[in-house]
Amino acid sequence: MSTPKILILFYSTYGTNHTVAQTAAEAAKEAGADVRLRRFAETAPKEVVEGQDAWKAQLEKMQDIPEVSPDDMEWADGYFVSAPTRFGVVASQVRVFFDTLGALWQKGALANKTFTATTSSNTPNGGQEMTLQSLYTTAMHWGTIIVAPGYTDGVKFEDNGNPYGFSKAAGEFEDVHRRSISFQARRLVEITAKLVG
Repeated sequence: MSTPKILILFYSTYGTNHTVAQTAAEAAKEAGADVRLRRFAETAPKEVVEGQDAWKAQLEKMQDIPEVSPDDMEWADGYFVSAPTRFGVVASQVRVFFDTLGALWQKGALANKTFTATTSSNTPNGGQEMTLQSLYTTAMHWGTIIVAPGYTDGVKFEDNGNPYGFSKAAGEFEDVHRRSISFQARRLVEITAKLVG
């Protein structure tokens, strides 16, 4: 049986989605996947980032993690995307990168792979479900296979219960959050493994 290749890609302004991605990467590796952890490039103006100490510190903290490239997208059998909500949709840094993938899409290099997503926002009702659905809409255009967690594990009744993907208000992580993220990552590996045989 082939080892599924899972790309964990994330954007994080203050650290929430960085933590989600690290947790997912650990769980995917433990589930037997070949994992690449990549971050979306920061596209906000330098003066804006440096004008907020927490944002600047988080960017510095992630410098050892490579930025995602089209080659990473082609390499992977499955994608785990974690990014914050911005006004009801995913952060623009994610869209900027996705908008460069036309050539891969045209040759079918994104099709028949798996895709799952997580998000965060400042408040529980800050557009989390809309953000996940919009990410899945993009994935459907690519021809990927959506692997949402649904209610396929009891942890989904312990976290905030979002069947589309893990989501939370930004901030501290509790054990239930880590278990939910890990479950979603393992589910992605399991389904991807079935596809790559």
